[in-house]
Amino acid sequence: QVQLVESGGRLVQAGGSLRLSCAASGRTGSIYRMGWFRQAPGKEREFVAAIIWSSGNTYYADSVKGRFTISRDNAKNTVYLQMNSLKPEDTANYYCAADRVGNYDYWGQGTQVTVSS
Repeated sequence: QVQLVESGGRLVQAGGSLRLSCAASGRTGSIYRMGWFRQAPGKEREFVAAIIWSSGNTYYADSVKGRFTISRDNAKNTVYLQMNSLKPEDTANYYCAADRVGNYDYWGQGTQVTVSS
């Protein structure tokens, strides 16, 4: 089992920055990749970014490319999402997820990000 706890979400003005954190515990040695997803009210959950745990290779949704950066600290078993140039449409509940065997099987409880215009 892997446990995930997100933090860092809050209210921020458009154009501002925010860094989300996701601390992993449990069987972290078996993690293949970790991802950030978000879900806005009335919308489906969408992929934001992912990082391969061993190599550090990163992947982004087109909507956040160039503004968001995903990174990891292996020693702390923590993944970060640095969000710059935030827009009101970035408002959502942000979740991190861990993939051990090809699917995101473990999810955090989410952290709310609200961007005011």
